[in-house]
Amino acid sequence: MMYMDNIRPPRFPRRWTALLLLLLWIPAACFALKSDSHQPMRLEADNVEIDEASGVSLYQGNVVITQGSLKIWADKMWIHRRNGKTEKIVTEGAPTHFRQLMDDDGKEVKGQARRMEVYPGRNQIVLIQDAMLQQEKDRFYNDRIVYDRERALVKAGTSAQGKQRVRVTIAPKTGEK
Repeated sequence: MMYMDNIRPPRFPRRWTALLLLLLWIPAACFALKSDSHQPMRLEADNVEIDEASGVSLYQGNVVITQGSLKIWADKMWIHRRNGKTEKIVTEGAPTHFRQLMDDDGKEVKGQARRMEVYPGRNQIVLIQDAMLQQEKDRFYNDRIVYDRERALVKAGTSAQGKQRVRVTIAPKTGEK
């Protein structure tokens, strides 16, 4: 084994730089418009079945749900209500999509997955199977992404009970090479 006195310390690895940038990006990406939760919810679909006894409504065909700047598109959507309050919205599609404006800069956050679960009381969206979350050109990919709009938190991979590795794409800022 050879020892060299003039070996330089290693440079900060690029993957750490990307991770640091990702950690700085996550909170900024999550400040959804707070006023959205106080707006009326509007639903459109080709057909609907409402079962008042179970509290579950099924919307099918070109489903669109809008609440303030939040908009969701799906093939099918189940709304679970109890005591006059919406507890959970489940959407399925190939894929199902959502978009919402951010409070801090007016830019959009977008997401898509084969299945989405929306929990209005917790202000949370869970993207399941082929999930992607995007703000501008930066993107997360995983089998499960939890987007907590209230606490400004994104979880993916094992921290979100996913089974796949998280893939992240961070685009360079304008002017960077």
